[in-house]
Amino acid sequence: MADAQISIEAITDKNGRERFVDLGRAFAAQLEHSVPQLRSEQLELVDPAKNPFFGHARAQLFIAHRDGKPVGRISAHIDELALQMSPEQGFGPGAGMFGYFDAQDETVASQLLETAEKWLRDQGMNRVVGPISMSIWEEPGLLVKGHDHSPVIMMGHHPAHYAGWIEAAGYTRAKTLYTYDLDITKGFPPLVQRIVQSGERNKRINVRPVRKKDWDEEAAKILAILNDAWSDNWGFVPLTPAEVAYTGVKLKPIIHEDLNMIAEVDGRPVAFMLTFPDINHVLKKTGGKLFPFGWFHLLRWLRKPSGSDMRVPLMGVLKEFQNSRMASQLAFMMISYIRDNAAARYDSTRGEIGWILEDNQGMVAIADTIESTINREYAVYEKSIG
Repeated sequence: MADAQISIEAITDKNGRERFVDLGRAFAAQLEHSVPQLRSEQLELVDPAKNPFFGHARAQLFIAHRDGKPVGRISAHIDELALQMSPEQGFGPGAGMFGYFDAQDETVASQLLETAEKWLRDQGMNRVVGPISMSIWEEPGLLVKGHDHSPVIMMGHHPAHYAGWIEAAGYTRAKTLYTYDLDITKGFPPLVQRIVQSGERNKRINVRPVRKKDWDEEAAKILAILNDAWSDNWGFVPLTPAEVAYTGVKLKPIIHEDLNMIAEVDGRPVAFMLTFPDINHVLKKTGGKLFPFGWFHLLRWLRKPSGSDMRVPLMGVLKEFQNSRMASQLAFMMISYIRDNAAARYDSTRGEIGWILEDNQGMVAIADTIESTINREYAVYEKSIG
């Protein structure tokens, strides 16, 4: 039932975007184990003039007020590239999205979701998928398991009760995303070691660290492989050239050559694995602020993130090699080399792999084979609004 005391404001300017971001930060600050992120980065993600996602998408941000006080927020957005995908891959014609969902109570949540649905319906959409904040490559899904520990770099962290509120509004789960926890102080099982050794005997294969001095070219190679390797996956939306360039610039400061690998076959890049030190380790100390002294801690950490947890957000093998013996060799060689470097050179003890789709049999099998365990689950919901 609608609450007459609640009003919904549509955000139309820079000041509104700042209030939208700051409201999300205020909600996050109340949540145990949440880690404050850099405000400047959060503002950039919702700024159409700065985030190339808006080159193929349109969005409307909303803030809910009760008695003049902000009590919730949500985004409604439409990705034109997602509309062109097959419905079997999660989106397709008529599929809009919601994201950046925060609410003080279930009544606020209900009215925010209704508002986002109405905006999407008015734009010609007949289905809603979410939460996705805001590109599928940024922060997909709602945390539904793993609230008892802090997230790592670029991972969402949400109150447990949000799931019930979303489901009460008529949403059903479309897909589950897993993250896996890995003890990197231990060696890999004998099977993995044998696969790595067989790959090392194959003279066609060369697994090398990325070259940071050539990072723009390296990033383009990696993201080209990604666009091919993930093209049949649920939720896939291709990255545009502008997004590739933007992502490369954003990732460069956290790239350490020996933690990121490109695999070549006959001199041709065919696979990659990215690993990021967990910058949240620093953001906890600085409160997500660069000034007055946060920049010093951040720069010092970026040079040598000793003792940091590691996150593997992305890896991929060109489709032509998938489901082959060589694909296993490439994957386990990259994983093994990065694990060894993280433990020996950075004193890391823990890694996190994900997101991984629940039905991505290849990646689930890899995660199981290296004896990692699920530590977080994210749910993506959908609802018909036609």
